[in-house]
Amino acid sequence: MKPIKISEAVVRRLPIYLRFLNELSLSSIQTVSSQDLGEKLDLNPAQIRKDLAYFGEFGRKGVGYNVDYLIEKIRQILKLDKMMNVALVGTGNLGRALCNYNMYIKDNMKIVAVFDADQGKKGTLINHLTVQPMQELASFVKQLDISVGIITVPAQEAQNVADQFVSAGIKGILNFAPVVLKSMPGIRIHHADFTAELLSLAYYMDNINVNKEGDEAQ
Repeated sequence: MKPIKISEAVVRRLPIYLRFLNELSLSSIQTVSSQDLGEKLDLNPAQIRKDLAYFGEFGRKGVGYNVDYLIEKIRQILKLDKMMNVALVGTGNLGRALCNYNMYIKDNMKIVAVFDADQGKKGTLINHLTVQPMQELASFVKQLDISVGIITVPAQEAQNVADQFVSAGIKGILNFAPVVLKSMPGIRIHHADFTAELLSLAYYMDNINVNKEGDEAQ
């Protein structure tokens, strides 16, 4: 049988489910229904059931989902059941914030190495991570089996960093620089564009009343 292609929208919702399920687990809640999930996450329960059904039958009709079991399965789907090491390039304010946030992340995706082109930052510590020069990137990627790279450098430097990541063997890149990186075969690139999100938010803020009136008229 031809494998089912899972849409990007479905994959992006899985971490949302996982985060909320972890909160339930911490509160010692053992089961949850798709209806409860939908109400808490402001999502259609049918959509949640459909999303999860792509990967298997995890719930029981009339009972719902076992929280800890579903956490385990979603972690497996997202490949979080094994350690995934991350390298970060760029130790400005954002890069430092991400490194400091790193200590609070419980999933098996950790920033294990940090780099900067500024020789003046070489050897400084950020959350127990020693800033390394860019010349050491390839060796650290190989030594620590790093598979994901984060870019927090100015826009004009981002593509060069991405190219170095790819040359070093990185397969996934999360780019925070305000520039679109060129696509590369076999490499997955995600863009976290704060500016674009703020601009789109401004549009919706100005159009909240307009959209509401339009919905009421239908």
